[in-house]
Amino acid sequence: MREAHVLSGASYDSSGIDLAPEFVDHARATYPDATFERGDIDAIGERDGSLGGILAWFSTIHHEPERIHVPLTEFARVLRPGGTLLLGYFDGAAIEPFDHAVVRAYRWPAGELSAALGAAGFDIVETHRRTERGHRDVGALLAERRAS
Repeated sequence: MREAHVLSGASYDSSGIDLAPEFVDHARATYPDATFERGDIDAIGERDGSLGGILAWFSTIHHEPERIHVPLTEFARVLRPGGTLLLGYFDGAAIEPFDHAVVRAYRWPAGELSAALGAAGFDIVETHRRTERGHRDVGALLAERRAS
């Protein structure tokens, strides 16, 4: 939730959700001017089309490939047409699981994750990938919510 620093510093009306109470507590203590609640990206407690943007920074990494459509469709539901999604992920040559902290995570090829976003109602605006020796390969997809 450190990305909240950028958003709150830019005077955006921002809020965050996380399943882990300790992450929510940490975010609240670090950014007292922003709102953080316990919540699930599979069922976001916002009205349809009510958000202008979503930062999902490695938020979907634990979703199994056959369930990735659940949060992506939920992001599309709460974003207004033209709204922006920035999605951080672990990059890989194939969809594959790996051990990450406490729970299994998944690597995704940019093309396959882009296709899943397209199926959920997004157009890809930009694709970024980083590969550095000694670091996990990561990527970021900037997508825009398509008008229905």
